[in-house]
Amino acid sequence: MTTVLPTLPLRLSEKRDDVSDKDSDSKRDDSTYSVVEAPPLGELVSDKDGKRPFWTRKKRNPEDIATQPSVFDDPVTLKIYRPPLQWENAHRFDPLFRWTWAEEFKLVRKIDFKIMIWAWLMFFCLDLDRTNISQANTDNFLNDLHMTTDDFNLGNTLFKVCFLIAELPSQLLSKRIGPDRWIPSQMFLWSIVSFSQYWLSGRGSFLLTRCLLGFLQGGFIPDVILYLSYFYTKNELPIRLAWFWVSNYADQIVGAFLATGILKLRGHNDVAGWRYLFLIEGLLTCLVGLFSFVMMPPGPTQTKAWCRPKGWFTEREEKIMVNRVLRDDPSKSGMHNRQGLSIKMIWSCLKDWRMWPLYILGLTFLVPVTPPQTYLTLSLRNLGFNTTQSNLLSIPSTALGIVLLLVFCYLSELIDSRTISMLTLQLWALPLLIVLYSFNEHTSQWVYFAVVSLIIAYPYVHPVQVAWASTNSYSVQGRTVSASVYNMFVQAGGVVAVRFSVVRTLHIT
Repeated sequence: MTTVLPTLPLRLSEKRDDVSDKDSDSKRDDSTYSVVEAPPLGELVSDKDGKRPFWTRKKRNPEDIATQPSVFDDPVTLKIYRPPLQWENAHRFDPLFRWTWAEEFKLVRKIDFKIMIWAWLMFFCLDLDRTNISQANTDNFLNDLHMTTDDFNLGNTLFKVCFLIAELPSQLLSKRIGPDRWIPSQMFLWSIVSFSQYWLSGRGSFLLTRCLLGFLQGGFIPDVILYLSYFYTKNELPIRLAWFWVSNYADQIVGAFLATGILKLRGHNDVAGWRYLFLIEGLLTCLVGLFSFVMMPPGPTQTKAWCRPKGWFTEREEKIMVNRVLRDDPSKSGMHNRQGLSIKMIWSCLKDWRMWPLYILGLTFLVPVTPPQTYLTLSLRNLGFNTTQSNLLSIPSTALGIVLLLVFCYLSELIDSRTISMLTLQLWALPLLIVLYSFNEHTSQWVYFAVVSLIIAYPYVHPVQVAWASTNSYSVQGRTVSASVYNMFVQAGGVVAVRFSVVRTLHIT
């Protein structure tokens, strides 16, 4: 196989500010060309494996070439899709570069360890600080602040509205200054608000902190998703996002145990237990946020820092990361990782009608199951369970939810169908919600607990939909906007669910 390659007149390692788009294009037009014999490519995985049932797919030989065919193998399309010199990873791009499956498997595991685990921990802290209000509710939180359930509902609504409003601005700011700078800053700022809830004095301060938490946490999820897309291919991302959202469930389990212990401090120094809960968990997030400034490199080829002068990856590993991601999706070199979006870009992305069915799906898919989930611990208290029991009884549904999340996310990849996965949530919840609707004051508290636990252990297909939106965006700017807009619709769905919910107090004897 022979490939015609342009001989670049400038060093690819030059900074993006040194060369404008216009200058770069003109220099490429004047480039000289040389004929090079291209090394063989790897077997096309999508064509060979994609048409077979997953149980009959053959295992890849670790010594085989893993480099997949792409637009970079044709001299005409190479000239069109070649990364611009301004792209931060352009110096590692090489259309003739080849690597084996053994190298790729080892590298992906290394990325999981260096990048994914820390992203998981940051998301865990986000959930810890935005859901500990539920555990606080079991410790006489409302009575201590002289508030009603309506005040609590209003606080939840304001949090979601502010979270929603902040989504797109936060994502645009992250794209402009870099997620490695903005995400740790977000965490540090919201952690201050979180532990400041120790000093809550009433309804006004409660609503204020809910708004501030929403504004500061909004955009975190799409920021991290865009960041992860720098390191993973479109086929790797859905499963990683599934494990990413496992942190949501892990938070519920760990948070329940933490709350059980921390809330026992109630009365120590004449301070309510829920105040210690906010203080301790907020300080934990603050610590993780500060470490995130060190643990988040800007991109695959930018892992060197004062604390790691040699970086995390070798030159060959960097070349594998860059070339495999580009061969999977050439559009990922379309923007620098510190390049902002213009108003025209944003409007163009918002007009993409093909994304709107996914946005509408994000608005509606969680509405049926959100009220039972939001008010689980409060409902258990009303049913006669004490504080410790209410927190610990939330664990079984969480454990089952983790299993169903992973099973259905893996299933969507194995059968290569996102639509079927979307339907499973509604088919799971509908009959259980009908049963729940039939309950009355004579219903056993354990029957109520069992049904509600099954409802909130629903197959969480959100990671599949997030990856679906990312894959369908086809450009960096599209991915930036769609991730935020989709999550805005999800948060709007949460607002709708809260406003539709009716808390029924059951007195079980």
